[in-house]
Amino acid sequence: MPGGYRLLADITPLRESAAFRRLWAGTALSSVGSALTSFAVPLQVYDLTRSPVAVGAIGVAQMVPTLAIGLLAGPVTDTADRRTLVLVTSSCLAAVSAALAAQAFAGLGLAWLPYVLVAAQSAVSAVDRPARGTFPAGLLPASRLPAAMALDRLSFQVMLTAGPTLAGLIAAAPHLGLRACYIVDAVSFAGSLYGVARLPAMRPPGGARPGLRAAAAGVRLIRRSQVLAGAFLADLNATVFGLPVALFPAINAARFGGSPRTLGLFTAAIGIGGLASAGLSGPLRHVSRQGLAMLTAVAVWGAAFAGFAVASSLWLTLTLLAVAGAADTFTVVFRGTIVQAVTPDQFRGRVLAADYVVGAGGGQLGSLEAGALGSLTSPVISALSGGLVTIAGAVVIGFALPAFTRYRRPPEPGSLPGRPAGGRRPRETRRGRASRGTGLRRQRQGAGRHAE
Repeated sequence: MPGGYRLLADITPLRESAAFRRLWAGTALSSVGSALTSFAVPLQVYDLTRSPVAVGAIGVAQMVPTLAIGLLAGPVTDTADRRTLVLVTSSCLAAVSAALAAQAFAGLGLAWLPYVLVAAQSAVSAVDRPARGTFPAGLLPASRLPAAMALDRLSFQVMLTAGPTLAGLIAAAPHLGLRACYIVDAVSFAGSLYGVARLPAMRPPGGARPGLRAAAAGVRLIRRSQVLAGAFLADLNATVFGLPVALFPAINAARFGGSPRTLGLFTAAIGIGGLASAGLSGPLRHVSRQGLAMLTAVAVWGAAFAGFAVASSLWLTLTLLAVAGAADTFTVVFRGTIVQAVTPDQFRGRVLAADYVVGAGGGQLGSLEAGALGSLTSPVISALSGGLVTIAGAVVIGFALPAFTRYRRPPEPGSLPGRPAGGRRPRETRRGRASRGTGLRRQRQGAGRHAE
């Protein structure tokens, strides 16, 4: 296959930028620890309380600080040196993980303490994640951002698929248990800190005063830009209406007897679909109509869940969930690329903070909406209608925000028409070189006429 059209994930950003390579590797290592803590906290709370409601309340402890701090964290990111800010937040997150390990070792038996630590972790993450998200645009040219977003998604999907299994093995090992999960998480921050510490200073231009006025300026920027507004609305449309995870247990019980193994396959199928699409994301760098591509991916996501609602066989159910996972990866990659490319650097922290809040809040609202409608009607009707509304929503957004639908990724500086960005120029004959020279002269003359 020609070098310009590779199917596998494009690793050019890792080859070209040592700073991005260290950052990506350190973040991937830290995400291993995060997966272990995400597994350990619910299990510890259940061991202490034996209450499913208490386990569900962990989500509230995570969501409230995220929504309260998320938007206000954006102006901080647009004021301070982002590298220094992430070093501080990563150190704080490592301290929280160490505190989780300490309380597990001490065996205090205080059910409220994990909630407090998880809330602190979410509050710091609301500052850390948007600030960390500003790095790729500062380290890479715009043409490499799709590949960078795909690589980020690839590491996330690997941990989403393998993380719980690794955590289960560690927690079940003799003399290790949940305490080891917390310790590994705390130690894994060393990779993240190393990757960030080697970055150059990354102070944003201008600088905004932290506060409500600066946060409101970021929201106004999103509202004025059809491209940014379209990316945010398309993501909200997918997560609020087309995310029936809360219905999985009921549909599994009605259709497949309620086996926990089958229920586990539901989530695994989504993860495998996302992992496969992230690993085969190479062609995404050639997609120029990224707004239209994101809307298409959202529509496929909705259609897959609508089909899941009425599928009768297990193999078809799992196939449709895998398709949904693949569409989700494409949606995230296109949204991340668009937001990074369109946002001015002095607003990048505030826009990424809003993006983080939308991502965290949209999933919670989606679970609530799907569960409430499923209780009022039936789980099948809830999942089916949610998928169909997601498709309709993508169509409405496309017509209501034409600038988003027409949006094209910025061309790579120095690239020639008809030549893939970063691709190898084909071998030419003498006549071909002469023709190309004539074409370039015409192109320059045409550019001169347009300039006049």
